Amino acid sequence: MLGVPKFLMACLVIVASFLATIPTTFADDFASVEARLHELGLTIPEPYESVANYVAAKRVGNLVFLSGHSECEEPYITGKVGSDRTVAEGYEAARLTALCLLASLKAKIGDLDKVVQIVKVNGMVNATEGFKEHSKVMNGCSDLLIEIFGERGRHARAAVGMASLPLNLTVEIEMIVEVTDEPAQVPESK
Repeated sequence: MLGVPKFLMACLVIVASFLATIPTTFADDFASVEARLHELGLTIPEPYESVANYVAAKRVGNLVFLSGHSECEEPYITGKVGSDRTVAEGYEAARLTALCLLASLKAKIGDLDKVVQIVKVNGMVNATEGFKEHSKVMNGCSDLLIEIFGERGRHARAAVGMASLPLNLTVEIEMIVEVTDEPAQVPESK
């Protein structure tokens, strides 16, 4: 049988192992999205009007399907990654596009605290034929969603290369989001 000190040490090791598995963003999952945006120094832009015969967001049950988006504000980042644009510039385009997706989502559901989770992101990268770093470009969107929503922002994803995109955009992204009708309960600040 283990002695008391060895038993306590074994318990501490088990507790420490368990605590190491808790995501560092766990606390962020309970923060108000607006508060988190403010903390990150970000603002949600005004959503743009659809430029063709489609809607920016369509809710079906508890899912919101967001059409392909680019940034909400001109000048848009345009050109092919691999020739006209660097991976870092593509990353920034994907990050700005994520904010635009959230603008359309907020316009549709009224409050980003109603987001249960980001389900899927489909990213299209305007890239040269030999380009191979589509995932690094799309991390601009994914990283931002996780920064804002914590674990609720983790999602399935596709990152594919395109020969061209409308307006010669560098990226176009669509997203599927699970929502609820009631905002998440955010603990009050002390």
